[in-house]
Amino acid sequence: MERGFVMFDKIGWVGLGLLSAVGAAGVAIFAKLGLEHVDTVLATALRSVIMALIVVGVAGFSGELRPLFSSDSPMGAREWLWIVLAGASGAFSWLAYFGALKLGLASKVAAVDKLSVLFIALLSVMVLGETLSMKNWLGVALLSAGVYLMAR
Repeated sequence: MERGFVMFDKIGWVGLGLLSAVGAAGVAIFAKLGLEHVDTVLATALRSVIMALIVVGVAGFSGELRPLFSSDSPMGAREWLWIVLAGASGAFSWLAYFGALKLGLASKVAAVDKLSVLFIALLSVMVLGETLSMKNWLGVALLSAGVYLMAR
């Protein structure tokens, strides 16, 4: 990593991916428990505020906010565009996810949500020009089959 929260450099991408998976599991379980008598849009808004406060706090503590206020900020118009689109995509995803959790079983909703791996694989090839091996595509196919079996 070029810069960033020092702890992230030590954990590596696999460790961070595993922490992300554990965190995502917490989202599904805690949200399902909290949505019983709460509107999904309100719950998503509250989750977003809580997440923003935590993430801004970590960014501030680690010194990552300072470059935004300097004349040599790494954030140009292109970076802002892609990050705004990522934020909008995430918001749409969270709204849909919480709506699905309100209506369905957490285990099935979370499984269907993992189809994001399929969509990411396809878009990484089409948009980013990445290449996936046959072994990678087999993994995507097996994951997709697993999603189908979990959701049925």
